[in-house]
Amino acid sequence: MKTRSETSKAGGSGVTRRDLGVGLASITATEAYTRWIWPFIQRSASRLTRGKYTGALDGFEHKVDAAAFNPTLYTHMLHDRAPLSMTFQAKTRAEAEQWQKSLRVKLLELIGGFPENRWPLQAQTLEVRDFPGYRREKFVFESRPSLAVLGYLLTPKGAKPPYASVIALPGHGRGVDDRAGIARHGHDRDVHAYSGKAPADPRDYEYDYAVQVVQHGMAAVAIEPLGFGCRRDPNQPDSPNRSGLDQYACYPWASAALLLGQTAMAWRLYDVVRTIDWIETRQELDPGRVGCMGISNGGECTIYAAAIEPRIRAAFASGSLNTYLDSLMSYTHCIDCYVPGILNWAEMYDVAGLIAPRPFFSEAGTKDYVFPIAGSRASFERVKKVYEVMGAETMTEQEVFEGPHLFWGRRGLPFLARHLA
Repeated sequence: MKTRSETSKAGGSGVTRRDLGVGLASITATEAYTRWIWPFIQRSASRLTRGKYTGALDGFEHKVDAAAFNPTLYTHMLHDRAPLSMTFQAKTRAEAEQWQKSLRVKLLELIGGFPENRWPLQAQTLEVRDFPGYRREKFVFESRPSLAVLGYLLTPKGAKPPYASVIALPGHGRGVDDRAGIARHGHDRDVHAYSGKAPADPRDYEYDYAVQVVQHGMAAVAIEPLGFGCRRDPNQPDSPNRSGLDQYACYPWASAALLLGQTAMAWRLYDVVRTIDWIETRQELDPGRVGCMGISNGGECTIYAAAIEPRIRAAFASGSLNTYLDSLMSYTHCIDCYVPGILNWAEMYDVAGLIAPRPFFSEAGTKDYVFPIAGSRASFERVKKVYEVMGAETMTEQEVFEGPHLFWGRRGLPFLARHLA
């Protein structure tokens, strides 16, 4: 009976190692090298050098332009040719204000618009808890018929109401819990002070910034966006490498919104609008001093919301201000980030320019691969031009920090506190 090693094929030739040994014993060394060893070496070398099959163009690269088969490069070419027919070109404040009015109308049209009538909020408080330095209330309200919003209101102890309030929006992840000091298993984190250290868990990139808002003397209104936390379809996760509440689910409903001629962006922005309606019902909150902030998709929503909603008096976008080319067109982002047709009219820096002359702060990490630093710097320079034309240069700032895609807040939170004071 042959052993496994004896029946192994020598170089895939159909000759067993046993046969090879017998053959070598009966012929000369030269004949053995010519008939057996050299062909074996050639076959082995061929397997090592020919590499892995990459597709139908293998061996024909010299006859075709490989770039012409790349759809991403094609979209970059189209971006360079995009009309951007409403990009900022104003020379005076009056021209800038007229540009804002026109682009704001177009932006609302592109995202799919908002409902004409406001549904009754039917708000209720679910729970109230006290912590050192702040009070946390869990509440719900109805944004639209059959669509509820959950949120946390954090109010500072030691400050006098009515408080300035900041709507805190998350990026992709666990949603509202990661801003409000609630850990993965529902217990409360130790959030008495943030000394600049990175989060204990690298996935907690939002760094409980609703709690940090309270530590800066403002109230925080942290809402759960559609697709995250308790507002996701648990049967349709987009993040199979995550489990439990770490999973988010944007694609099923966001794709359905497109089929209905609407967008995920509009649905999330309308929740922000309704949150301001809710703030106006609370005596301890000052409706004339409302800010908005967020990171990643939450930062994008902050930019769009502040561009459209004038009741937002100051905005802070972390890890989000960029060009569409450098971010959404060069890296795999979630479908909820996209607005159909926007490049026919404007770039992201134009959308951010609609916030002027209200205070706007942007921060970006040098190692952020989701919203790369080069695009962030370039976009902010374009935003500054809008503020300069409107005579409001001091109302916008950007901080660049050494780090990846996470919330920083060293200058951004004091900026909000100063302008909402």
